[in-house]
Amino acid sequence: MTGTERTDTRQAIMEATYRALCEHGYAALTMQDIADELDKSKSLLHYHFDTKEDLLVAFIEFLLEEFEEKRAENAEAPPEKRLEEFVDWFVFAPEEDDRTAFHIALLELRSQAPYTEAYREQLARSDRLVRETIVEIVEAGIESGEFRSDVDPESIARLVFATMDGARIRQATLAEAGYAAAVRDALYEYVLDDIVSAE
Repeated sequence: MTGTERTDTRQAIMEATYRALCEHGYAALTMQDIADELDKSKSLLHYHFDTKEDLLVAFIEFLLEEFEEKRAENAEAPPEKRLEEFVDWFVFAPEEDDRTAFHIALLELRSQAPYTEAYREQLARSDRLVRETIVEIVEAGIESGEFRSDVDPESIARLVFATMDGARIRQATLAEAGYAAAVRDALYEYVLDDIVSAE
């Protein structure tokens, strides 16, 4: 198998895993479900991954790689625009059934982190990456003069992440349509608009 074929196979497996998670959730997910989405035999999955846990660890890694690619693509945009796009990333409309189902599946997976070290390590890495991204955006805004110089990037990162992640969880689990968007708007009105420089 060539390097390109391996890359294509991995991409196909990761996309099938996403679809299977949306359809079945984490708890009920089986390797056969993923194989069915892939339209291949389960033996192909076991050729690459010994267990469902191994596959899902690789899947989280795949999501982080995609996040880092998007982060790099937006690195040259103005900090204020980058911050807006980042906060909007947490918001999804009520009719986005796949995103809702996927976030619920990730919550199920996250609930296993206290008992599964491999999940815990990847999820901790994910959290660090998200916070680091916000810190980087705020620091760039301070340096460019777009944001006030007296704000603490680490504190802003913790607040934005905790607020928007919590809003997304509430909307997904309690089916409160538009909740994440309402929280985003309040976060801007009462916090984030204040960090933009008045100059």
